[in-house]
Parts: sequence; C-alpha cells; structure tokens
Amino acid sequence: MIVEVDPSSSVPPYEQVRAGIAGRIDDGSLPVGTRLPPVRTLATDLGLAANTVARAYRELEEAGLVETAGRRGTLVAASGDAVRRRAAAAAAAYAEAVSALGIGDGEAVALVQAAVDARRAAR
Repeated sequence: MIVEVDPSSSVPPYEQVRAGIAGRIDDGSLPVGTRLPPVRTLATDLGLAANTVARAYRELEEAGLVETAGRRGTLVAASGDAVRRRAAAAAAAYAEAVSALGIGDGEAVALVQAAVDARRAAR
C-alpha cells in the first residue's frame, strides 16, 4: 500500500493521503518518475471517495511534487526537490524576519499554522 489512512484520526483523509505521499517522496521511497496509482484505484484500496484522493493528488501537484501526464497517469515530479528547497529558503527567511521582530519561536509557528489553516478554509 502506498499510504495508509487512519479513520479515527482528526486529520482529514485527503490530508493523510497528501502527507503520506509527500513524506514518501521526501524520504526517497517514491523516486522521481514513479507512477502513482490511479485516483479510483487508490480510493478503492483505501476505502475513500475518489474525490478525496483527487484532492490529495491536486494538492501534491500544486506543490510541485507530482505531475499529471495524461494517459501516463500521475508521476512523481523532478521539480519536487527544487520546490522543497524554495520552501525551505522561504521558511528560513520567515524565521529571520520574525526573530528580528522579537517574536518567539512558539508564536512564529502559531502564525504559520494560522495562515495554513486560513488557506485551507478558503478552498
């Protein structure tokens, strides 16, 4: 199984799928070019609605971790590493900026979480 979903978790299933696949891409167990299962197949395997898996794939694509290649399906993208480097650089710049403003680590992380939550709610 490419990823597992815990139905008792407070984390939404699409986020569990997204995070699970992103983690496997990040740790190299899903290398560049790996073909992910079709949405319907993975949804059936996990006991989820196809739209749930489609949302996870869409978010992975928006993050640059996967790309949809028509009939070839959804593949792990080569740009994922570059995207993660850019995200890490942005995070480092944020850490410097909030530190210069005198904001503590806990509050800085809470601000990021609030921004992520607001973005998710806006979708």
